Amino acid sequence: MKNIFLTGCLFLSQISYAQYNYPKTPEIPVTDDYFGTKITDNYQWLENLKSPEVQTWFKAESDYSHIIIDKIPNRETLYNRMKQVQEMGGDSYSYAKQRGNLYFYIKTKKNEKLSKLYTRDISTGKETLIFDPETYKKNAQITNFSIDSKGNKVALLFSQSGGEICELKILNLQTKKILDDTLTPIWSEFNFEFTPDDQSIIYTKMSTGDPNSNMLLKEMKAMLHKIGTHSDQDIVLASREANPEINMLTEQFPMVEFSEDYQYILLDIGSTKSESPLFYAPYSALKDKKITWKQFVKTSDDITQTFIKGDQLFFLSHKNAPNYKIGLTSLSNPDFDNAKIIVPEGSAVIRSIHNSKNYLFYALNNGITQEKYQIDLKTLAIKKVPLPDGVNSSASLNSRENDHLQCNNSNWLTPNTFYEYTPQDGKVIKSKYFNGDSKYPDYYSSYEVKEVEVKSHDGAMVPLSIIYPKKMKMDGSTPAYITGYGGYGISSTPRFSNRLSVLLEQGVVVAIAHVRGGGEKGENWHKDGMKAKKPNTWKDFIACSEYLVDQKYTSPSKLIGNGVSMGGVLIGRAITERPDLFAVAIAEVGMTNALRSQNSANGDNQIPEIGSIKNAEDIKGLIEMDAQSKVKKGVKYPAVIVRTGMNDSRITPWEPAKFAAALQNSTASEKPVLLYVNYENGHFTSDLDVVFKEYSDIFAFALWQVGHPKFQPAKK
Repeated sequence: MKNIFLTGCLFLSQISYAQYNYPKTPEIPVTDDYFGTKITDNYQWLENLKSPEVQTWFKAESDYSHIIIDKIPNRETLYNRMKQVQEMGGDSYSYAKQRGNLYFYIKTKKNEKLSKLYTRDISTGKETLIFDPETYKKNAQITNFSIDSKGNKVALLFSQSGGEICELKILNLQTKKILDDTLTPIWSEFNFEFTPDDQSIIYTKMSTGDPNSNMLLKEMKAMLHKIGTHSDQDIVLASREANPEINMLTEQFPMVEFSEDYQYILLDIGSTKSESPLFYAPYSALKDKKITWKQFVKTSDDITQTFIKGDQLFFLSHKNAPNYKIGLTSLSNPDFDNAKIIVPEGSAVIRSIHNSKNYLFYALNNGITQEKYQIDLKTLAIKKVPLPDGVNSSASLNSRENDHLQCNNSNWLTPNTFYEYTPQDGKVIKSKYFNGDSKYPDYYSSYEVKEVEVKSHDGAMVPLSIIYPKKMKMDGSTPAYITGYGGYGISSTPRFSNRLSVLLEQGVVVAIAHVRGGGEKGENWHKDGMKAKKPNTWKDFIACSEYLVDQKYTSPSKLIGNGVSMGGVLIGRAITERPDLFAVAIAEVGMTNALRSQNSANGDNQIPEIGSIKNAEDIKGLIEMDAQSKVKKGVKYPAVIVRTGMNDSRITPWEPAKFAAALQNSTASEKPVLLYVNYENGHFTSDLDVVFKEYSDIFAFALWQVGHPKFQPAKK
């Protein structure tokens, strides 16, 4: 490989544009046969991230990108403004958890870059810093936490520099010391909690912590750890090897939790698919040598959430109800076909359920606003929670002991606002403790928000949110930034963004395309952007982009397209199908090589959403959504900046890198294609200094390319 790399110029396509002398990237063709369709990939050699040659190439690309970006003026102005907007918003808070007379929560101070763990005494209002991750380990970030029943111990999940392979430590709040117990590797999103006697923790353990191993997110185990013992002594509660009878796939992950009354241990066989097989066992089974799990939900039941109270099984399902319904049946003898339907399907989508001690709450979403409703668990009476207009979400402060709720209200142009609510008195009160001292300007005085629907290629009406300056000229001369996602049934609901507000301040129109693959219009909207129907995702995005041009919000020479993660399919295919429509493309940690993505550690997890390379029916869809193989020599592609984090285990860095390499060796537009490599980041990070630096560079690049006068490099 070394000789091939050093003599790589022999394999290079001709690049005649001296102003962008990219690091040399050899083209070494490998042809794969996908059920009779042969695809040649020139960049599979970049998939070996352990190779010194590949590492050298990444570093050269990173250095080259910064040479170009560092010439763009006013990047520091963008960075400083993001910091100022953060400070204007005041301190920011996560949802709180209550134990006795204390609230526990994560807070990021307005002038700090990392979140820390605090408590607040409800009776006195006194706030106390409990833990600063920087005192534990360099570049450590608190990813999640759990508290024992008495508030004496906190389990802290730590990530490193934006990575998602975490370790769990236990903080004794009485001694203020971290215990010797170390549980690792644990994925950042996995559940963990204390047993009711506070002597043990249940969690899910990964089979390896090697980010470059294809076993990274496979063969995981649900575990029981007794505090004070070594993790080698932890007991397996569920795994594919120990429990062949539950038919768990190697890429599925077993997650355990307790029912609210601690009568049962619950087992969720998770994946990217929301409809998981669910099992239960009596709590006493924790003492058994092997737990006998009883299944109560099958994948085919189309159930996405459940709540158990005694023998009552409440469930959220889209079976024969694409906008979802809430039903009630028996846990010991579930009958979903003949269940009591508490909330029938309606025109709005039921997005989620959660409980407090005596109530069940659900969110009703029309794609733009979200209302909250409560169900009395005894009478099943339904009542709307009287929150302000906007997107309302909520969480229980201590669902096992009380009915107190913390609610959050968000909109495109107003900061998130926390409210407190107790069903018994029905009053919504602005939170006394969890709202920063906001000094934001009145964005509504300067900007308009328009919600429209755009006809897509097949006649489907696609929601599009447009935020634009009130006094702008509708003549196509204004830069516009359009983003979309379109995956896993996730909705892009209105929320305020510090970063995008800074982009608005540069006179840029900001638009959000609610494309198929998301959940804005229910499960059918999601299914219409999956597998063979995935082209709807980027075709919806193209239609929304064309709308912005047709209505004179912007023009192709001013249009910036963006996609993140699964949105890599969206932006990658949008610019390979319509390179003429965009001036700039920002592809962030994106799935741009779907045909090879399954060879990465997280690849098999994506099969329910995009399909499998081993399935002949899925192959046509995967070939169609693979952006890298659609890059053609001599095409005039837009300016492109491809972002990757070297600690990313969701979208392995080689995937975005290969897309950047293909574009660099192919484009005929004389516009730059940069691979932005961040060695301090993963798929994302909570370090705001890293985030703001990254986006000030990326936004400056985009604004340079659309001709914004403040971001034009000095001419030589």
